[in-house]
Amino acid sequence: MNIAFVITRADAIGGATVHVRDLSAALISRGHRATVVVAGTGAVTQELAAAGIPFVSLRHLRRNVNPLRDLLAVREMAGAIRRIQPDAVSAHTAKAGCIARLACAGSKIPVLYTPHGWTIGDRLSRVQGFVYRQIERHTAPLSAAIINVSEYERRLASQHRIGRSELHRMIHNGMPDILPAQHANPRGEPCRIVMVARFEEPKDHPTLLEALAGLRHLPWQLDLVGDGPREMAIRKLTESLGLAGRVHFRGAMPAAPALAQAQVFVLSSRSEGFPRSILEAMRAGLPVVASDVGGVAEAVRHGRNGFVAPRQSAEPLRNALEALIRDPFRRAAFGAEARRDYQEKFTFGRMFAETFAIYEQVTGVPATARVQLRREQWQPLR
Repeated sequence: MNIAFVITRADAIGGATVHVRDLSAALISRGHRATVVVAGTGAVTQELAAAGIPFVSLRHLRRNVNPLRDLLAVREMAGAIRRIQPDAVSAHTAKAGCIARLACAGSKIPVLYTPHGWTIGDRLSRVQGFVYRQIERHTAPLSAAIINVSEYERRLASQHRIGRSELHRMIHNGMPDILPAQHANPRGEPCRIVMVARFEEPKDHPTLLEALAGLRHLPWQLDLVGDGPREMAIRKLTESLGLAGRVHFRGAMPAAPALAQAQVFVLSSRSEGFPRSILEAMRAGLPVVASDVGGVAEAVRHGRNGFVAPRQSAEPLRNALEALIRDPFRRAAFGAEARRDYQEKFTFGRMFAETFAIYEQVTGVPATARVQLRREQWQPLR
């Protein structure tokens, strides 16, 4: 089988790019072909090259809307697809999904679209939301299937009448496992909290800092892993709240080492689809405190493996963090439950098998053997 993946950003590694990288690597490891079509070059293409994953860089594909350049991107994309000659195209995030489906319109190549968080939700202004709804409604019929990463996302698409219901599938994100040495010890003291997220919208570092500013009397440290355009503003806010000595900016780095040293994972956000960072934390055996947005509550079971709090609400977030900072035994219990939930529901093998079954269905190309990824067959790219 030959799959062409399409993503937009090459400058920053995020959930969608890691998702595509791991799917591509798994396909190649099983004897299939995979090529990633991406805008420009950068950290993403460096990772693809290091992993031995073929990629094609496009000049005109960009995240922001520009009608003339977007028409050039459609033409450029169509040329890349003709050269790759895939059995199917798998497009990820809104802009890549739109351009890929237009580029393949009229061809016999099926296109699967994974939004990774619909742009029709609450993360845009009313005018922008209207524009994107129209785009999604008109391009949905060009999809062979639309893969939602959470039930929340599938319901949102139905609510806004994005494509026929039979087009929509739901496959939760899944993560490759890690070695036992990379598991966390939630009972450790003093409590180290970690948030892995870029400093850009829709992540909400200010609400987290406001919450922790009310817990100065407790022993905790906060690691912020990531980079991005709002980092300097967050650094200034940290200083103004008197938290400079307790908040550590770790920069862009692999999540696993930071999670292994932590006792609690937190994700403060205004909007999400189904965040991979939460699954990484659960995989490491960490309790999770997260904003109740998107499909977060499909992974974080309140009072069982962590807590969810209303978005942009410092006090509920503070109360959840305080409960875990004060109680190492609850942290350990939640962390163990999170690890079990990961193993039962959110492994990479489960996600890959379900995704591969859709590839087979839309292409009519059966695999020579059923996909059963085991740890000894495919190691995560970390």
